[in-house]
Amino acid sequence: MKLTVIGLAVGLVLGVTAAWGGFGAMAIVAMMGALGALTGRFLDGQLDLSALGAGARHRGPR
Repeated sequence: MKLTVIGLAVGLVLGVTAAWGGFGAMAIVAMMGALGALTGRFLDGQLDLSALGAGARHRGPR
């Protein structure tokens, strides 16, 4: 139920943003929301970004 309420709130915010600011404003709000969600998951310890750096180290020089 909690995720349903959060999804409803996000949808309402994006809808109001689209109605007042157009598609560009809605896209910016959606991108910032996704960035905030990723930041929150990282700070909660649910997102591991160590694999991003490991791939570049094991490739070697070009």
